[in-house]
Parts: sequence; C-alpha cells; structure tokens
Amino acid sequence: MNSRSGHSDDSEKSPIADPNLVVAPEGPIEAAIAPSVEPVRLASEDTEVDQQARADTRGLIGSSAVMAAGTVASRVTGVLRDVALTAALGFYVVSDAYSLGNTMPNVLYILVIGGALNAVFIPQLVRKMKDDADGGAAYADRLLTLAGVVLLTFSVLAVLLAPLLVDLYATASYDDSQRALATAFARLCLPQIFFYGIYALFTQVLNSRGRFGAPMFAPILNNVIAIATFLFFLVIAGTAAAADGELTTDQILILGIGTTLGVAAQAFVLLPVLLRSGYRWRPRFDWRGHGLGKAGHLAVWTLLLVVINQAGYVVITRLATLANVNASLDGSTPAGLTTYQKAHLVFMLPHSVITVSIVTALLPALSRVAHAGRLKQVGADVGGAMRLVAALIVPVGAVLMITGPGIARLLFGYGAATPEQAELTGTITSVFMLGLVPFTLFYVLFRGFYAVEDTRTPFLVSVIMNVVALAVAIPLFYAVSGPAQIAALAFGYVCGFWATFIVSWILLARRLGGVDSGNTIRALLRMLIAGFVALAVMFGTQAFLVSYVTGGGAESPWPILVNVVVVSAVGLLIYLAAAWALRIAEVSEVMGLVRRKVLRRS
Repeated sequence: MNSRSGHSDDSEKSPIADPNLVVAPEGPIEAAIAPSVEPVRLASEDTEVDQQARADTRGLIGSSAVMAAGTVASRVTGVLRDVALTAALGFYVVSDAYSLGNTMPNVLYILVIGGALNAVFIPQLVRKMKDDADGGAAYADRLLTLAGVVLLTFSVLAVLLAPLLVDLYATASYDDSQRALATAFARLCLPQIFFYGIYALFTQVLNSRGRFGAPMFAPILNNVIAIATFLFFLVIAGTAAAADGELTTDQILILGIGTTLGVAAQAFVLLPVLLRSGYRWRPRFDWRGHGLGKAGHLAVWTLLLVVINQAGYVVITRLATLANVNASLDGSTPAGLTTYQKAHLVFMLPHSVITVSIVTALLPALSRVAHAGRLKQVGADVGGAMRLVAALIVPVGAVLMITGPGIARLLFGYGAATPEQAELTGTITSVFMLGLVPFTLFYVLFRGFYAVEDTRTPFLVSVIMNVVALAVAIPLFYAVSGPAQIAALAFGYVCGFWATFIVSWILLARRLGGVDSGNTIRALLRMLIAGFVALAVMFGTQAFLVSYVTGGGAESPWPILVNVVVVSAVGLLIYLAAAWALRIAEVSEVMGLVRRKVLRRS
C-alpha cells in the first residue's frame, strides 16, 4: 500500500497516492490560520472567539478553493485519461500488465525519495527560507543536486532490474508471455522515476518561493499526452487487441513511450516558471554540514513508513493480478489490478480535490506555528481542519457509495471495456467509500505529526494499518471467488483506514496536548448522522427511479446519467437540510462562501 506522499495526477497508480502538496500564497494563509486560538464551534455558541474562529475558517476555505480549482482541472483530465486507457485496454490481463509496468515507477519513486520530500523537506525548506541569509537558495541547490543524483542512479538500476521487479509485484501465475509483456512495459515506464522526482523537486522549490499555480496545472499536459497516446493506440490496434491478450512490439512501444513522455513533459514544463521566479539552480556537492543531515535523519522514519506500505502493496498487486488470471480461467467478468486501481481512482477524487487543497493550505502555517513552539495552536488548527474536511467529504462519500456503479459505467464502459466490467469497478468503488472519512482524516492527522517533525509515529501507525488491512484482506480473498476477490482487497484496506484513523488521533492528541477532540467528535457525529440520512434517501430514490422511471439502462447511458444526477442532487440537498437541522457550523461556512462568490459574480 502506498504511503500518502507523491507527486502527480496519477493517483490511480497506487492504492494510496499523494498528490503534490500545492500551497497558496504565503501571507493570506498564515493570517487565516495562525490567529485561530480556538477552532470553529457550533453556530449556537455565538461568542467573540467563535466569530473569530469562523472568520479564520472562511480564510482557509477561500484559499483552499483557489487551489481546488486547479486541482479539479487536473483531475478532470486525469479521469479522461483513464477513460481513454480503459477504452483502449479494458480490464483484461493485458491491461493489468500495462498497469503493473506503469505503476512501478510511481511506487519506486515514493519508496526512494517521494515520501521524504513531502513529509520532511518542505518544512525544512520553509525554515531555511526564513533563517538563511540567502533565503534558502543554497539549501535548495544542494537538495536538487543530491536528489537528482539519487533519482538518476535509481532509475537506471530499476530499468536494468525490471524482470526481477515484475516477478516481485506480479502473480506467479503469469505465464511466460504475460510476464514478458509486463516486463516490456516496465522497462519503458521505469525512467519515469527520474521525471517524477524532478517534478516534485521543482514543485517544492516553487511553493517555497510563492509560486503555486503551475505545479497544479502541469499534470494536465501529462494527461493530454497520455490521452493522445491511448487514442492513437485505438486507431492502430482497435479494441480487440486487449481482449485477444497479445500486443505487437509497435503497440507496446506506443503505450510505453507515450506514457513516459507525458511524465517528462509534466516535469520540464515547470522550468520556465522556475526561471521567472528568480531561482537559478547551481549544482552543489557540498552536502555535509548544511542541514541535509538533519533532514535525512528525519527522512529515515518516512522511508521506513514507505517500505512498510510498499510491502503491503506488493501483496495487493500479486493478489489483484492473480484474481484476473483466475477470472480468465473460470470465464467470469475480468477483474484484477486495473479494476482495483480504477476504483481507487474514483475513491481518491474527492480526497484529492477537497482534503489535499485544504491541508496544503494548512501545512506551511502549521510548520511555522510548530517551529515557534505553539503546540496547542497546532492541535487546534488540526482539529479545525478535520472538521472542515469532514463537512465536505461525508456527503461526497455518501453520494459515491450509491452512485459508484453508475458513474463507473459512464466513465469506463466503452471500447475494449464492457459495461459489466465497468459496473463491477463501480461496485469496488462503493466498498472503498466505506473508508473515505477515516482515510482523509488520518491524512490530516499525519500532517500534524510532520509539522512537529515527528516522522516516527506515522511509521508505527502505518505498520498497524497494513497489518490490519492484510489480516482482513488475505483470508477474505481466498474465502471468495470471482470479482468478490477484488472487493475483499478493498474492504481490507477500509478496515486498515479506520484503525489508522483512531490510533493516529489518540497519539497526536497526546503529542500536542489535545486536538480539540470534544468539539471534533461532536461535529463528526452530526456529520455522519446527516450523511446516513442522505444515504438512506438516495438508496430509496435510486430504487424508485430504476423500478418506475429509467429502468436499468443496460443498453443506453442516458438512463444511468439521469439516475446519477437525480440521486446525487437529492442526496446533497438532504445532507444540507440535515446539516442545517443539526447546526453543523462548518457546512454553514462552506455554503456561505459559495453564496458570496455566486452573488459577487452575478
């Protein structure tokens, strides 16, 4: 299982991927968060402190909304990329071979350096900009040089060791041709490790210098190139190639080279922005005695965290690829690694747009407040961020739990993919949604640990997550057959998410002297009640539509689209009504911001 650190819009490549942290302009965010001595309470407690806290929350919401706009544009093209991919390759074993080869660069990048960059080097870079006379430029030079050397060396080694890596991640049930296909894709895609790292490094330097837009939009270029690659493949090979199970050398080259070119473009499109920001990279090899040692010490625990998560991910990929081999042998609906990843992609969308945007705005301010020794302030800000994130995530999770199969049919039921394969992917998405709230909230809690430079505790908690997840998933996998095996893998991680969330909350509260747990628990309970009411009404609405209005929509996408739109609208309205009745202040803040923006534009 992947740690929550990462870099690009390719969040579907790993079970837990971390989009790059993109930070809003420095001044407004610190002003919005730093004064919030107490987080937002209930609307009825209308004290002066509460009014100030709600004003602080509105500032965080506004800044996060700007970043969310860029994230949405990137995610939309990312979804279109996956639509094109499934149209080209479907959910067959060939698609699993491509997904495996294209996943490994992402996984190995995070394993080598990605987790350390986001968890450790961002806070260090912020401190160096504040404390060093050159504004942290020399530190950035050394960081880029050291990381670049590590990334290039590791990329070359990975390409040379591609067959061994495929044997590690793929099921032993692959025959020679399936293993050779996965190895070919891996060799073409593994150079992406270097480009992912360069993109992440450029992003961190730009963020630290107050440039935030370009890193959010750079993945769009990657997605456009990938979409063009898959469409070109469709023109050359048609939709039958994937189902037949064999690709020609030219077809493999089209997919592998096109995918890697997209990642390279994503990285190097940031070079002009770096130059305009005033930063000129100068190679520096004097790495000793300049703060990198401290960062490296902190990064050790982050590296161990990633190793633990990747050990879990190895088990998942081997089981998921085995599931598709089993499906091809028994004639059931194909479902394997690609099915798992596409379901996880939809699962990640609300987290990527909502949680990452909010927490990205919060993280630099948290680091500054922690650096000043104001741990109570850090705890209050983490508690407020948890409530704000949950207010948005709960209704989205409820909607996707009901509409997941329909949305998957609309997105992935074309070309080489059959409607049955796509709907099955949506069912797996619905299983994942059971863990959306704990997953997104332990992401917030982890950022609290990182703000105080505690990377050891997230490692220990991640051990618990993987132990729980695999302890549930593996027995379930072998106890069921057919597509239910992929559902078993998803449900295992849902259990792991809940365990991680609870343990992280307890440990961070002890570390900071509290995270306003009383207010947060009460708010979360109200939100979950509102979400459950919306879920029940949506379930009834969908049953009524299918029975009396639209039918199953087996032949046409339009009835499915009507079902998804109507059910989603009903669910959101019911949630808002329940939130109003339960006096959930964070929901009121969000709605107030939306109303003000609409009125201003009108």
